[in-house]
Amino acid sequence: MLHYVTLKKSLILDILQQYHNQPPSNEIFFPRKLEIPEDNRINIYGPRGSGKTALILDYILEYNIDEVIYIDFLDPNIRFNQISPIKLQKFILDNSINLLIMDNYNSDLDINFDINKIIIISRMDLKLDKYTSIKLFLLDYEEFLVFEKGVNTSTNFNHFLKLGTLPIKGHSIKNNILTLKSFFEHKFTYQEQSVLIILAIYQTKRLSINQLYLHSKERFKISKDWFYAKIKEFKKEGIIYFFDDIYQKGGKKMILFDFAFGRYLAIGQPFITQFDTMVAISLIKHNIEFKTLGIYGYITKNGELITPAPFESEESIFKKSYSKFSLYKKYNIQKITILTVTNQYYYHIGDIAFEAIPFYEWTILDNCLKEL
Repeated sequence: MLHYVTLKKSLILDILQQYHNQPPSNEIFFPRKLEIPEDNRINIYGPRGSGKTALILDYILEYNIDEVIYIDFLDPNIRFNQISPIKLQKFILDNSINLLIMDNYNSDLDINFDINKIIIISRMDLKLDKYTSIKLFLLDYEEFLVFEKGVNTSTNFNHFLKLGTLPIKGHSIKNNILTLKSFFEHKFTYQEQSVLIILAIYQTKRLSINQLYLHSKERFKISKDWFYAKIKEFKKEGIIYFFDDIYQKGGKKMILFDFAFGRYLAIGQPFITQFDTMVAISLIKHNIEFKTLGIYGYITKNGELITPAPFESEESIFKKSYSKFSLYKKYNIQKITILTVTNQYYYHIGDIAFEAIPFYEWTILDNCLKEL
């Protein structure tokens, strides 16, 4: 028994030494907007596939390799060889390490280490005392453009519509479906996959969690407690979002975190569903507070209505706007922004201004979004 314990201690030391000597690196990395602050205690979190690990692996290049130790708590080498806080602290001091990275952090591990800087990577905000929490979303359109090599606006946007916002896809049209398939199969359990398919089918619909559970129960065996817990987990992670609707009562509007992923999970999904999702996610990423106004779009706290209308003509939108003018006045709407694929136009009805603008222009105009 003593021999086994000695071997185990030696193995853990070897594992830590390997982590220290050979930290992982990115094969390809494109800059993100999020910058790691100077704070000494940081929890960077976000949904699976958002690029958290890649961001941190790029960040540690600012350090000397001897100053850093990166530990992935999903590494199979430590599944049965748990690293104790005491051994890790001793290793940190013995090797003069200044930066500790804990990826896929296990909340059971003590984090009170004597070290200059700690970065913890997780799917959800761990709300740790004295830690700065930073959320990393999937790519927004500006970040997507960094991945693109073309200079044609139309081509770039068409690629965005086709590929979506998951950084791991490498933005190659040729392998898009295979990459989504791999992401789906490797990042989610079988039961999670089944739930995601149901969510994709009902994306942008207004449903209660119980209604979603009943739709799921019709298709596969599932317990109510597990389903409710999983939906809560997906919400906290940022895999799905629910929005309050001030126009329609009962249920909340639900969307997935990536429009291309939703399309992959539900073949035949209407383009308006994908475009609607794209608009909502852009508002979320820009920290805009909003609620839904039925099928008419998203209303901000400042009274601006954001209406997704990818292909409708000016004449069609004008007729609808005129017929819904009393509704707009009822909800004290000051301005209506109509988001399209390519169309641009501007008109007034009474004292309300209507402006149509392509999504790709709207989402990268800082002054446009800051005014919301």
